[in-house]
Amino acid sequence: MRRRSRTLICVVSLVLGVGVTAPASGSAGTVVGGQSVSATENPWALALSSRERFGVARSGQFCGAALVGVRTVVTAAHCLSSEVLGAKPGQVSDLKVISGREDLSGDGGREVAVAEFHVNPDYDDRRNAGDIAVLKLAEGLPKSSVISIAGAGGEAYDAGTSATVYGWGDTRAAGRPAVKLRAAQVDVFADRVCQAAYPGSARGAYHAPSMLCAGVSGGGRDACQGDSGGPLVAQGRLVGLVSWGVGCGEAGQPGVYTRLSGMLEFVRSPHPG
Repeated sequence: MRRRSRTLICVVSLVLGVGVTAPASGSAGTVVGGQSVSATENPWALALSSRERFGVARSGQFCGAALVGVRTVVTAAHCLSSEVLGAKPGQVSDLKVISGREDLSGDGGREVAVAEFHVNPDYDDRRNAGDIAVLKLAEGLPKSSVISIAGAGGEAYDAGTSATVYGWGDTRAAGRPAVKLRAAQVDVFADRVCQAAYPGSARGAYHAPSMLCAGVSGGGRDACQGDSGGPLVAQGRLVGLVSWGVGCGEAGQPGVYTRLSGMLEFVRSPHPG
């Protein structure tokens, strides 16, 4: 799911393991306007799954996520909302992440159960601010699969930086979701551009401390429905999670992402209980 105009219709450090540099897969092409890439070569890009809530097709995938520690995953807070799940997250008995599955209609890779989830207590679902949740896995995934989070002040967040968004969502607005991981190359936009696109209305409001936006001039490359929570990677590090936007790849309506540098304290928290 990714939010459009506050409605869930479409649409990404505490690194407990050893962070690795993200490979260059998906450095060209698009998710909307993108191309298929290897899930095993991008093992930190995870599918969030519940067959109970979303059926057996495509392994029950409904959102994306990113592996930032061997047992620690980040995704969008709204992916765990009752609006998306149709139930409280604690009532979903089969919430899992899927790693390294090249085709969601198959059974490759690994499925790991989510043992705990922690939604950002400061998440504002009206403004879409602070859209992040931390998941703790029942079993660890390889340290080599972990991606590091880019810290505050890093060049990865600078306007004009090339970035890549990953997901299994729709390849066009009102289209069909993908069964293979896809990637789209976009550019990080300046905050003033993002604020001009989303100044504050029923569509949503851009909040620079907890958000960044990315796209291409003229549109055509973007995340879309089903990509929420998926990773935005720049300079080999995680900078964002797919959060919300208006349309998919529309000119003047860039995708908005949770800014990871603004969420480090929450991700680093021990999350007791």
